[in-house]
Amino acid sequence: MKILVVDDMISMRHVMLHMLRSLDYTDTDEAPDGCQAFDLLQRQHYDLVITDYHMPKMDGMALLRAIREDERLAKLPVIMVSCEDEKDKIKAVIQAQVTDFIVKPFNQETLAKKMKHVEQLINPDICIV
Repeated sequence: MKILVVDDMISMRHVMLHMLRSLDYTDTDEAPDGCQAFDLLQRQHYDLVITDYHMPKMDGMALLRAIREDERLAKLPVIMVSCEDEKDKIKAVIQAQVTDFIVKPFNQETLAKKMKHVEQLINPDICIV
């Protein structure tokens, strides 16, 4: 599974990449904002995007909307990561068809559960335990 990790904080990207590698997801790329992420999505194939909500230039919500509006990318799974607790913003993310949501702070076990959920969506015929 090829995964794009998007976060403006390099330390958070590295934590996420480390967790993913520990879970045997090694085919990863990273981007510091939604603009660069969307550019990468136009040029390469990804199976999943994990993006932060709050970022400069293009935040996670704008990235999610751009993905859903792009015919080629519309069905791409997107996991949003955020410490956001404002109900209206969370509802907007759900209405924009986010695949899953991770609340910061989180641990590797939480990430593993979300990854299993995404894998089940991508490959519904495979039983993942």
